[in-house]
Formats: sequence, structure tokens, C-alpha cells
Amino acid sequence: MSKTANIIWQTVGIAIAIVLLAGAAVWGYTMRPSAAVCPSLTYKFQDADERMYVSESELDSLLRREEVYPVGKHIDRLAIHRIEGVIDHHPMIERAECFTTPLYEVKVNIRQRTPLLEVRTPIERYYIDTHHMIMPWREEIKDDVLLVTGAVGPQAASSQLAEMAEWLQENDYWRERIHHIHMRTPMMAVLDPDDKSQPQVVIGTLYDFPRKLNKLRIFRENSAEATQDKHYRELDIRFKGQVIAR
Repeated sequence: MSKTANIIWQTVGIAIAIVLLAGAAVWGYTMRPSAAVCPSLTYKFQDADERMYVSESELDSLLRREEVYPVGKHIDRLAIHRIEGVIDHHPMIERAECFTTPLYEVKVNIRQRTPLLEVRTPIERYYIDTHHMIMPWREEIKDDVLLVTGAVGPQAASSQLAEMAEWLQENDYWRERIHHIHMRTPMMAVLDPDDKSQPQVVIGTLYDFPRKLNKLRIFRENSAEATQDKHYRELDIRFKGQVIAR
């Protein structure tokens, strides 16, 4: 057999082998068991005992709208990272982790965002979360957090007021005593008491607020009884070394 004939037969043999391998791959793909289809999607809210801002049906609808709902799809067609990303961008979700089990189930571990303070102005209403980011207002949010009203903008809410809210949460004395801050102007903060028969407390700017509140605590513990029949409208703690009652 000539050299040319050998080359031709070798080429034919290689082509036949390629065709057979490709056919085997296609046959193997089409003959895979039906168990490779995702049978279920499960959400686990790691903080469900504390809050529940988003429902499973809402997340299902979101995934369907983005065309990544996994149930009924072959496991090779599941976009796990895409599912995770869609849920992770939900405005009530802090973090989502998506994975599959050996039985081809899709599971998603979810942690929701945690509100730190609520902001209400004449034109908008929202929350600031524990990462000092704006969080949309929802009726489902029932957390007992500091309320800020009046002339407050997002920048002040997510910085000075968020820092004060964190400080109040960690302070055993003030945590149960301060629930509402009203901003008369962006530079004039007032503590609005739950008991409207009690005077408002003028803080002024939030600069050095721990010192101002410590002064107010000393006043209340040592001088409040002597002045409680005066029916003061407000206490002013802006000035160093004194509390001015009006």
C-alpha cells in the first residue's frame, strides 16, 4: 500500500473515531436520568425569628421575572450565581448564598437587612440600616428603632444620626429613654419625649452628643425633682456646664 493510501486511511479512521465519540456524547446527554432536573427550591432565612420583610412567593416571582427560576430545569442549565445575584440585589436582602445538593435541589441561605433608624420627612420615608445605607420603607418592618423626623436629609441620616442611633442602642441608660429625635433645622436637633407633658430637650448640633446627654442625665438625677413643678417647655443642653430650662 502506498504512502498516500496510508494517509487517506488514517484520516478516515480519525474522522470515524471523532464521529463515534461525538455520537456517544450526544447519546449520553439525552439518556441522562430525569433526576438531573431540579425538583425544588428552598429558602432559609437565617434571621426569620427576628424579622420577615420578604416572602418566599415574592422571591419566586422575582426569579421567574428574571428567567432564572430553577425548578423543572436540568441541573446543567441552572445559573446558580445568577440566582444568587438576583436575590442578593433585593432591597430587603443583605446577603444570599445559593447552592445545589446531591439530589439536585436548590437551596438559598438568606440574611435580611437590619434597620437602625427610621426617617420621616414631609416628602419621604425610609430606613437607615446597620451598614448606614438607605433601606426602603415597608409596612412589614416592625422593628423598634430610633425615629428621626423634620429637616433631615439622607447624608445626615446615614452619618451623624446613624452613629447616634448605634450609640443609643449600646447605652443601657438612654436606650429606653430616647425614641424620637426631631430636627427643627439641619443644625438643631431636639429630643421629643414619649410623654408629652415632659419638656423637649434641645441638643443643637449632634457634635459631642455623648457629653451633652451625660450632662442631661446628671441634671435629671440631681435637679429634676426641684424643678418638676415648674412645667418647663424645654431643656437646653447646648451650652457647656449648664442646662437652661425655659
